[in-house]
Amino acid sequence: MPTTPSGPVGPSGTASGPLPAPAAVPHPLRTRSFRLLFAGRTLSLLGDAAIPAALAIAVWEATGSSSALAIVLACAMVPKLLLLPVGGVVGDRFNARTVALTTDLVRCATQLLVAAQLLGGEPSLGVVAVAEVVGGAAGAFSMPTGSPLVKGTVAPEALQRANAAMGIAQSATRLAGPALAGTLILTVGAGWAFVLDAATFALSALLLVAVRVERVPIPRRSLRADLKEGWQEVRSRDWYWTSLVGHGAWNGAAAVLMTLGPSIALTRLGGTEVWLALLQTGAVGLLLGSLLAHRVRPRRPVLTANLGLATYALPLVLLALPAPAPVTIAAYGIAQAGLGFLSPVWQTAVQQAIPAHALARVTSYDWLLSLAAMPLGYALAPVAASAWGPEVPLIAAAVVVGGCCLGTALVPGVRKFT
Repeated sequence: MPTTPSGPVGPSGTASGPLPAPAAVPHPLRTRSFRLLFAGRTLSLLGDAAIPAALAIAVWEATGSSSALAIVLACAMVPKLLLLPVGGVVGDRFNARTVALTTDLVRCATQLLVAAQLLGGEPSLGVVAVAEVVGGAAGAFSMPTGSPLVKGTVAPEALQRANAAMGIAQSATRLAGPALAGTLILTVGAGWAFVLDAATFALSALLLVAVRVERVPIPRRSLRADLKEGWQEVRSRDWYWTSLVGHGAWNGAAAVLMTLGPSIALTRLGGTEVWLALLQTGAVGLLLGSLLAHRVRPRRPVLTANLGLATYALPLVLLALPAPAPVTIAAYGIAQAGLGFLSPVWQTAVQQAIPAHALARVTSYDWLLSLAAMPLGYALAPVAASAWGPEVPLIAAAVVVGGCCLGTALVPGVRKFT
């Protein structure tokens, strides 16, 4: 990157003296707009973290079918993946704050609809599925607004601390969410978890009303032209698209572990307590990784973050052996710490390198390519395990994620990104 002279330059072209020490950059939470954004996102993340357990319990109680739960989850995932690129175009064409506010209100309404079904006593699976379709579509428009909102509310030099603060909030809510869901399910019923989530979306929308976001409008063109320009921003940067290959491999491997891990924990490692301990340790590792990213700025951020992501191969191999439970649990905590570190570091790199007018579109492709491998992992893992045993897909996933993430070190753009 270009550097400035060591001192102010006078008329003769020579340095006239040392620069004064730069003023300390205030923490992004001292900025009103980011503080409001942070509060709203934290609230909605907490509500969202309580939903997976509540949804699984509610659908199982209503239908007694795992297939029904899979259908409901697919209803949320499929429209999200299909509409993400369009959501990126909308995020760049319009004010990201307005888009996020609108999607918060839509998701508030869908969660209230599900809550009404569950609290009514005889929920309709069709109504719940439709609500998940609408909520998943709203998520496709909401997710690309994350980076533009952060970049538009803080100073450039505070970006990594802002992203790390968001990562810490996400990690903390993942710790608290399941406990909150369990409390609600055991005391007042699963439906109230959806009431809580709806309330957090409403509060987030209310806070977004007061947020002021800087934005760079783009000229009105065809949807195809906007999509093409966003894709060009991705493919023209070797450090970006090769890293996305690694991120996609990570998500596919995570799907394999989440599919086959529970049965191995229950049958070979000691039971339900081992699996719960593994998940809880992973949540703690995620939080610690986010805290580390808040304090450390690596000289080669993309390379460092991708190498950390490669540690996900460890728990996959250890589950395949299988290794003793404490070793596997510790390895999973380390792997999740790698993810917690990567997220804010990667987001900061993207926000600094991608032009503001294309940031939502690039982010949408980022999400699309990163998440697309998850359904493949969910589908192939049980088939491969049935044919050759769980060891084969676990080892294969470890080789893929380790090879793809470590392989980014061979890419010049990854090594040179500073």
